[in-house]
Amino acid sequence: MRPTRSKSWFSRFVKLTARITGKPLTFIIAVSVVAAWAVTDPLFGFSDTWQLVINTGTTIITFLMVFLIQSTQNRDSEAMQVKLDELIRATRGAHKAVLDLEEIEEEELDRIKAGYEKIAEQARGELRR
Repeated sequence: MRPTRSKSWFSRFVKLTARITGKPLTFIIAVSVVAAWAVTDPLFGFSDTWQLVINTGTTIITFLMVFLIQSTQNRDSEAMQVKLDELIRATRGAHKAVLDLEEIEEEELDRIKAGYEKIAEQARGELRR
């Protein structure tokens, strides 16, 4: 089954960019560009301008990739949360209170986590006996 196509141009762009940049060929191309720059650097007499070209190019690409990676991670995290929430919702005996925990305040999350750590410790103690 094929997923539905995103309506947002940005979502489509991010997905396509992530798919393309995650391929081995893209990495090989990037390494080739850096190697070509390193080889041609002596031809330009190790000039500051030539250094600036590669530094500016890599900085711009890195800057833009940070936003694309963050967008992809946000989307993946949200999808994972929805899937986990569905598993919790569908599991008999599961605590529905843990649905949507990523939205609560840090202090409340720490209290809930401490409760689960106590449950886990008790369970490990029972296993040891």
